Amino acid sequence: MLNYGGEAIVQGKHIAITGPTAGIGRSASLEFARRGAQLTLFCRNLEKAENLQREIVAEGGLTPDIILMDMADLGSVRRAGEAFLARVESLDVLLNNAGVVNTSRKETVDGYEETLAVNHFAPFLLTGLLLPLLLKTPRARIVNVSSGAHAFVKGMGYEDMQATKNFRTFREYGRSKLANILFTKHLAGQLEGQGVTVNCLHPGAVATSLGTQNGGFFSRNLPRLLKPFFRSPDQGAETSIYLCCSDEVAEITGKYFVNCKRSSPKSWAQDPVEADRLWTYTERCLDFEYPFSKPG
Repeated sequence: MLNYGGEAIVQGKHIAITGPTAGIGRSASLEFARRGAQLTLFCRNLEKAENLQREIVAEGGLTPDIILMDMADLGSVRRAGEAFLARVESLDVLLNNAGVVNTSRKETVDGYEETLAVNHFAPFLLTGLLLPLLLKTPRARIVNVSSGAHAFVKGMGYEDMQATKNFRTFREYGRSKLANILFTKHLAGQLEGQGVTVNCLHPGAVATSLGTQNGGFFSRNLPRLLKPFFRSPDQGAETSIYLCCSDEVAEITGKYFVNCKRSSPKSWAQDPVEADRLWTYTERCLDFEYPFSKPG
């Protein structure tokens, strides 16, 4: 039995999730479905999405909706957001779960370093697109899966944000996870008093498929060697499920959680000046503005 730290209520709720077909996303999706949620699955791979859809229905859950979305393509994210808004009238929870880690620099179709684009730009954009719908739903929630890997860095490194001069796997991943926390902090402040909470979490070291798209030793051997020390995907999903569902956090916003408990990220992840700077940088890169983006 998973421990959610309190009563988890999702019956009749509409939950949208990115990266639902593997790892903690899959575990969370199955648990939401078991508890009666209506799901929208934002997926890159249609076959995997349909397999999950069939599994959920076979277990008695409501048939999830599938929207194809490639998070390494901002045009795809925009189309997915528009498709969702055309189909859906309400959204209770958005779980930004999907993530990537690369062992060498990859560039997206938009010309951005892929780790930052997938882990930060895409959820930033998707959240902004779906925000009007969330604002119409009483007590809506936005949950961002970050990581303790934000401790790998002490800032966003604007002098080489896109890692064109020097790529380092853990630095780029750490920056993207730091970005998740700064995004959460800034968005929570902007939405204060508007009925939408925004929180983020560290899922722990989880045995998932993260990183297996890379070739060589990293992909073939590292996950297998480290698996005995990892938490299972079900365990890793606990805090995501808790933040999406528990009444205990219904009024909490702008916080960072570990093991279903509030925790303090590193000091540089709590700097409002840095959060504002990242927000401005991201909007400029995406050519997208949130409705409340202007100071004051």
